[in-house]
Amino acid sequence: MNRAPWLEEFQKNFSDLLARSPAADVERNARAMMSQAFTKMDLVTREEFDVQVDLLARTRAHVDQLTAQVAQLESRLSALDKT
Repeated sequence: MNRAPWLEEFQKNFSDLLARSPAADVERNARAMMSQAFTKMDLVTREEFDVQVDLLARTRAHVDQLTAQVAQLESRLSALDKT
């Protein structure tokens, strides 16, 4: 799509105006405050979270396997006690 040159010039001027306006300062300050608040919250990255989810799933599978094994051993022990 071919844009009119005046529209491109208008967009450039408008972007420049916004960059120099108090709104840009407010946005930068808000970002800095939010970044500082997130740092204090001791949040984890998505990658760290995904690693922990995977680790928990593997641990859960292992616990399920061990639970089944204990149940099997208990039933064998119970059968031995009856004899």
